Amino acid sequence: QVQLVESGGGLVQAGGSLRLSCTASGRTLSSYTIAWFRQAPGKERLFVAAINSKGGTVVEDSMKDRFTISRDNAKNTVFLQMNRPKPEDTAVYLCARDPRGYFRGKYATYYDSWGQGTQVTVSS
Repeated sequence: QVQLVESGGGLVQAGGSLRLSCTASGRTLSSYTIAWFRQAPGKERLFVAAINSKGGTVVEDSMKDRFTISRDNAKNTVFLQMNRPKPEDTAVYLCARDPRGYFRGKYATYYDSWGQGTQVTVSS
C-alpha cells in the first residue's frame, strides 16, 4: 500500500475552476493507475476519473466535458482539474491507487490505497 494525500479542495463558485492534487510520500506513483472518486453525504462513493501508468485517461461520461485528469511524474502528483463545477459536484474527493498500471474499471474494490479526501463545496 501507499500513503496518498489530497489537497486543493475548498469553496468555489459554480462556473469557476478548482484543481485538486494527489501526492504520495515515499513511493512513486508513476507505475500505477491513480483514480479520483467522490462521495457526498449519505451517498455512495462514485468514480470520477483515472489515469494509467502510460498517461491514458478515463473520465466519467457526465463529467468529461468539465473535468480532466493528468499527472506530473516529476512531482509525483496526479491532478484533477475541475472546470465549470456545479453545486451537485459538492463532495469529498478522494484519490486512490490501483497497483496495476492499466485501467481495470470504475469499481472502488480495484483500488487498494486511499487518501483521506479533500472537501469540495460548490456554491450556486
